[in-house]
Amino acid sequence: MRKPLPLLDEAALYQYAVGALGRQMRTVAELKRLMSRRVEPGEPGESKVAAVVERLLDQHYLDDPAFASTYTRLRQENQGFGKRRVQQELTRKGVQAELVASAIESAYAEVSEDELARRYIARKRIEKPQDDKQTARLIRRLVGAGFSFAIITKLLKTWDIDCSEVDLAE
Repeated sequence: MRKPLPLLDEAALYQYAVGALGRQMRTVAELKRLMSRRVEPGEPGESKVAAVVERLLDQHYLDDPAFASTYTRLRQENQGFGKRRVQQELTRKGVQAELVASAIESAYAEVSEDELARRYIARKRIEKPQDDKQTARLIRRLVGAGFSFAIITKLLKTWDIDCSEVDLAE
């Protein structure tokens, strides 16, 4: 069994938080979750976490709107993910819904999701499916990458594949 982590005072908790942010960008919710494991439970611990978060926000080390914008842009440009996938990830990271919506709208405004799906397929070296089982696997993969069924259907039609007959449960 693991030894419990030592509890931190406010100054040490601040240093811990700065170190965590130095390794990886995080949302306010993620950082709070991380810090809550290093303080005593209840009101004393919550007040330490709140004080550290307030200090980091004042210093602009924590900035959820900037995080959402940067994260969305990077996931779209580097991984080629569709809107839905990025939206789900930001929501899971604790970003507020209106921030998620505005970040996605601005990042995907100039991008054709159809073209993004084509680039995703090219980057992953996905070839034309030869049977219904491969087609179903491709559809599930594209849905997992965040592309809408309308975009996937349009893409499959360029390969002369009718996806209305495909059983996705295979």
